[in-house]
Amino acid sequence: MSTSNDVDPAALDWLGRFASSMGVSPLTQSEVATVLDLAGVAAHASHRQAAPVACWLAARAGLSPSAALERATEVV
Repeated sequence: MSTSNDVDPAALDWLGRFASSMGVSPLTQSEVATVLDLAGVAAHASHRQAAPVACWLAARAGLSPSAALERATEVV
């Protein structure tokens, strides 16, 4: 599992600007680490292409990163 210290500052900077461009609050460093863990679970349980789609589906369902990660670990 990732830790919030594993998230590259350049990624956090870009994600913050991307969130701002869409008028939403950026994720915290810890939330970004959890989303990366979700992507990792999806990729390892299926195929790497499942990672971004799983994150999109979680957001579309309105789940928090931690709730989505919990669901993903139950599916595998």
